Amino acid sequence: METLYLACLIGGILYAIVSVIFGDWLSLALDGVLDFLSFDGHSWLQPTALVGSITVFGGAGIMLTRYTSLSIGVVLALALLIALAAGVGVFFLYVRPMERSENSIAFSMNALSGSLAEVLVSIPDKGYGEVLVKVGAGFTNQIAASFEGVPITAGSRVVVVEVKDSTLFVSEVDLS
Repeated sequence: METLYLACLIGGILYAIVSVIFGDWLSLALDGVLDFLSFDGHSWLQPTALVGSITVFGGAGIMLTRYTSLSIGVVLALALLIALAAGVGVFFLYVRPMERSENSIAFSMNALSGSLAEVLVSIPDKGYGEVLVKVGAGFTNQIAASFEGVPITAGSRVVVVEVKDSTLFVSEVDLS
């Protein structure tokens, strides 16, 4: 049984070393061949929590076997409970908070088509102005031109009709 515990402990340590030192390099070199190993289903199946549990299982099993006089079955049960507690702890104290912090403020210019905006700098009939567009939880200022070729005054509400060459082509809209 001690061989199983030692294998789990050494396997977990090697996984941690390889993933920390060579993880990005291997992913780049293999061009995503191992992407099928990532668990995109349930968030509690994250490799960090799973491998952490296996490593703790091995370490707890070795320590309980060597430093207690408990039977093999009791050592196995306690090692499993300790590993489960460690996995749950890693998930709730590390993995889950990290998942929630991965918010991106990036947006695609093409995704702005159909968005409502407010004109900040008047748009002449043949020229450019500036609009304020709500994107996610924030706002972005963008260069804009009149889609219909008519001047649009500052403060007007507009809709983005088209995005071309990093310019928003807008039309005035009356929402009242």
